[in-house]
Amino acid sequence: MEKDFEKKYHDVEKEHWWFKSRRKYLLDLLQNAPKDSKVLDIGCSSGIFLKDLVQLGFSIENLYGVDISEKAIANCKANGIPNAFVMDAQHITLNESFDIIIASDCLEHLENDQKAIQNWKSLLKTGGKMYVFVPAFMSLWSYHDEVNMHHRRYTNAELRSKLEAENLHILKSSYWNFFLFLPVYVFRKLSAVFQKNKRGESDISIGNTWVNTMLLLLIVFENKLLKVFNFPFGVSTFCIVQRKA
Repeated sequence: MEKDFEKKYHDVEKEHWWFKSRRKYLLDLLQNAPKDSKVLDIGCSSGIFLKDLVQLGFSIENLYGVDISEKAIANCKANGIPNAFVMDAQHITLNESFDIIIASDCLEHLENDQKAIQNWKSLLKTGGKMYVFVPAFMSLWSYHDEVNMHHRRYTNAELRSKLEAENLHILKSSYWNFFLFLPVYVFRKLSAVFQKNKRGESDISIGNTWVNTMLLLLIVFENKLLKVFNFPFGVSTFCIVQRKA
């Protein structure tokens, strides 16, 4: 991630509708998980999700975060997360095993994603669950991916295949951010035309507070539908998997 964008990311990640609605979905999924579960957040950024888990009742001594960014981990420490470490997500070397692993928008940053999944599985307890979110569809590739230093975007089938190759059992898989797929697609295609010579930009910003609130409510509503449906496309895709052995 480019340095200027990283600062912008840390400035908006707490209140931006995208991050907030995804954290909300994950928190809803983990609401009934044992509160003594050991949790690893891969690509933890400033530790906001880990702080949310504390508010949900999880024990802070069992919450761990790793991120490649020294600034992110410094923010984590400042936010009261003691078990936060600067590490490459392809080579996590913690001497711990985890009941729950979260990897939100992390895998696409890694050159060898299959090696990373192998590493993550080795950290997961038998019976443990892993929640993996990634950006979807190369047709949505834009300057946003470039400034974020993405290597790729995924279809749901591609993500499933990589996880199943490590004998991880799929519990649920779907696309996410279904309702905004078409507007995002059009926006990024138009941006490619009108901003093709610009660098170092991303479409992550809070913008108008009212718009941010409306988009948050829309995706929170979509989150509720995900309890019943799997969506056929979206801006992101995810899998929830379990280690059987």
